[in-house]
Amino acid sequence: MYNTLMKDIIKYKSNNNIIYSCKYHIVWCPKYRRKVLLGDVEKRLKEIIQDIAKECKVEIIEMETDKDHIHILADIDPQFGVAEFVKKAKGKSSRLLRDEFRHLKTKLPTLWTNSYFISTVGGASLEVIKQYIENQQTSERPKEKNKWKEYLERIR
Repeated sequence: MYNTLMKDIIKYKSNNNIIYSCKYHIVWCPKYRRKVLLGDVEKRLKEIIQDIAKECKVEIIEMETDKDHIHILADIDPQFGVAEFVKKAKGKSSRLLRDEFRHLKTKLPTLWTNSYFISTVGGASLEVIKQYIENQQTSERPKEKNKWKEYLERIR
């Protein structure tokens, strides 16, 4: 059931070891939520993020800024990791933007806050996945059913 539902919804990627679909909603803000992501700074930030994403083999699905924060929807290889992408994106963009736009150095001690927001975004609802996992015990395939039964008996 799960595979039938999921293959129509999710586009999977793969590296040498893993087939995956790991999408994240990422948000971070300039220090003190200063409204500095405007005009050329905003445009350059988006270019830098796209370049970093390309280097890291991260797919940017959507990206938008407001004056005081950036939202990114990205598909990230779990072996690389979302935290690593955010670290690289914040670090490199801060350095480049502060070098290219001098006013950012005078307004802020650092460009970004230390914190950020991450939420996973899935193609299936939590309920569908929960139901799929719950139904593993009641698999109709005898071999799978017996493996599960034996496992449960060992851990009891």
